[in-house]
Amino acid sequence: MQLSIVHITVRYFAAARAAAGVDEESLDVTTDASIDDLVAILSARGPELARVLARCSFLCDGVAVRDRSESLRTNRTVDVLPPFAGG
Repeated sequence: MQLSIVHITVRYFAAARAAAGVDEESLDVTTDASIDDLVAILSARGPELARVLARCSFLCDGVAVRDRSESLRTNRTVDVLPPFAGG
């Protein structure tokens, strides 16, 4: 069985942006890729990004991701949100 590719946009905020070194990027992942898979792919880029991603929450098209094992669909925007301090 051959997997298809889906196109997603990843937007980074605050510490995640600093660790990734970019504000936003487009990625191609397989149709069975989940947020957990995306985190693994991005974490492989380096220990600082991996450390930040381990603490992040995620939005998919503006909706909080509750099930990180759910497959991503094409043309989705994933926001990477580290914990925010302040009040």
